[in-house]
Amino acid sequence: MARPPAGPARSACLGILLAALLPGPVAAQVPPPPAASASLPAVQLEGHYEATTGQGDAASAGTVTRRLIANRPVQRPAEVLEFVPGLVVTQHSGDGKANQYFLRGFNLDHGTDFATFVDGMPVNAVSHAHGQGYTDLNFLIPELVRRIDYRKGPYAAEDGDFASAGSARIVLLDRLDHGFASVTLGPDGYRRLLAADSVEGPGGHWLAAAEGFMTDGPWTVPQRLRKSSLLLRHRGGTPGLGWRLGLMHYDNRWTATDQIPARAVAEGRLGRFDSLDPSSGGRTERFSLNAGLDGETADGDWQLSAYWIRSRLNLWSNFTYALDAPTAGDQFEQAERRQTLGGEARRSWAFTAGGRAQRLSLGGQIRHDRLDPVGLYRTVERQRLRTTAESELDQTIGGLHAELATVWSPRFRSVLGLRHDRAQFDVARSSVPENTGRARDQQTSPKLALIWGPWAGLADSELFLNAGRGFHSNDARGTVARIDPVSGDPVERVPGLVASRGTEIGWRGQPLAGQQTALVLWTLRLDSELVYIGDAGTTEALGASRRRGLELNHHGRLEGWTILGTPGRDWLIDLDLAWSRARFERAPAGADHVPGAANRVASFGLGWAPEGGPWQAQFQLRHIGPRDLTEDGRQRSASTTLGSLRLGWQAHRALRLGLDVFNLFDRKASDIDYVYTSRLPGEPAAGVEGRHFHPVEPRSLRLTATLRWD
Repeated sequence: MARPPAGPARSACLGILLAALLPGPVAAQVPPPPAASASLPAVQLEGHYEATTGQGDAASAGTVTRRLIANRPVQRPAEVLEFVPGLVVTQHSGDGKANQYFLRGFNLDHGTDFATFVDGMPVNAVSHAHGQGYTDLNFLIPELVRRIDYRKGPYAAEDGDFASAGSARIVLLDRLDHGFASVTLGPDGYRRLLAADSVEGPGGHWLAAAEGFMTDGPWTVPQRLRKSSLLLRHRGGTPGLGWRLGLMHYDNRWTATDQIPARAVAEGRLGRFDSLDPSSGGRTERFSLNAGLDGETADGDWQLSAYWIRSRLNLWSNFTYALDAPTAGDQFEQAERRQTLGGEARRSWAFTAGGRAQRLSLGGQIRHDRLDPVGLYRTVERQRLRTTAESELDQTIGGLHAELATVWSPRFRSVLGLRHDRAQFDVARSSVPENTGRARDQQTSPKLALIWGPWAGLADSELFLNAGRGFHSNDARGTVARIDPVSGDPVERVPGLVASRGTEIGWRGQPLAGQQTALVLWTLRLDSELVYIGDAGTTEALGASRRRGLELNHHGRLEGWTILGTPGRDWLIDLDLAWSRARFERAPAGADHVPGAANRVASFGLGWAPEGGPWQAQFQLRHIGPRDLTEDGRQRSASTTLGSLRLGWQAHRALRLGLDVFNLFDRKASDIDYVYTSRLPGEPAAGVEGRHFHPVEPRSLRLTATLRWD
């Protein structure tokens, strides 16, 4: 194939983009041009991760298939994100609260810096009562997930707010091959009922599902969690035009056992599963409507989508016990009522220019959140004593993005991307009058991906270079604040958008038959780090930080092997290893460690799933390494390694039985650790600084019976 022309305009544009990107890293990922597929030898890796050689734009991006999601045991709905290689999901409170997430040297708290979408709707909540980017996935029904498209790093032009560490798009099923009903029973009052079916109806296909769930958990104070979820989806269309409609409703109420001080457990004053405030907990509700249109044209395709989400949350917590109010206690409530309205439009064109296959994609997204109110209150046994801060606010963010994917030769292609975002913040009312006002911010984010390969003689390998700029938004209240509502001291306002810059170089290939390996070296810099403050239950914007790391991922079938007398093609293997280092920039010597950042994460999965056989098994091992708990690095958490097991038996064409075992080795470990100051009755008035932890749940078994029908 002819070499690309090296005209001055092309060279100048590429030079400017490289100059803008490489000094402060970042990257891009785009579907390659359809015309490009004819020029590249595509090799599809069969199995549970979709990774087609010659198609992806980064070694750290991929798709999780329904097969893996259905086979692996999941203890909580948000753990579907653990299918993203290198991502770990934990919990430090009741199961109605958003989970904790760890990825690429981040303690992402409840979701900041990792963008999550379900059915095209953003899950990360801006200016949230508990924490910026709050990602509550408890409304999700894992059995209805069709696939998860994931990326790591700020490299895709379509990814905007919260996508510095990456993004995950969870795509739901439009139809079921069979209707089904299942019941799951477990210890500590675990009961779950789920029913789903799909039918052809007026105008297309309809899918409906309902879930009811309750559990007390292993806690001394029963969790008394009661959850219900409903889903209704419609998909229809004509040749060249499709449409979809979706409705979801979710309601949850629970009592929480939050983290407790390790000193009290060591002294015998508390058991590992005890609580210091039996009235902590929460209630939440979420209702959403979404719709979409998509079509094909002679030269490409287009998509339109819109959504409306109404949600509420009341969260009662007590992390310091009797430090601020020795008599009444330190319980506080974080509450909000929210409506979110947004949409997206995309158009892409496939064409040939200069003898080279090209694909141009243009798109725009807009999102508006109204919170009325969002507040922080002092409480006793969930009863409000006084208002610490209460606000009414609006936040709007809109973005335009463009990507151009070009196949320069059979062994080289590129993706150039550009994104521009504008955000407006309006705090119209506040219980602290000085903390009202308006602010705005904007950012332009260039993206770049360069891909060499594939080389069939070198294990179908490819080499990727990605760079790009991303951002996360800050809480609207922080962009206009003048006074700290607790202390009354003056505070500095924070910028509306905080930039991140990342680069990575990656290799992906198939050195073994039926298996794919990826190796990625990456860096990421944030202009401002959001760190969770355990004794306040909020996040605080600190200084700039830099991360770097190495990832190794290996997935596939054990072709050519014989294991336990069965052919290797019936066995699936997953191995994900990640090492990282996170440090504050311009911090005093010995005080530059980022609290909560895990330096290593590993997972190993081995599944047995013979085609057409009645039995199936999956073993999973997950490890998260020590985390610095203080900026000086002197206090660190222990590592946590947990195993799980799933056994399945197709007893009859219409009946399937399954057994899940969590914390298989019954490890006494922590889901989360913090270091801060708290006070128990009888301790000094100034409190005691020390480690606080939330234990992992002990070994538990869940038995599921599923009845299906045609």
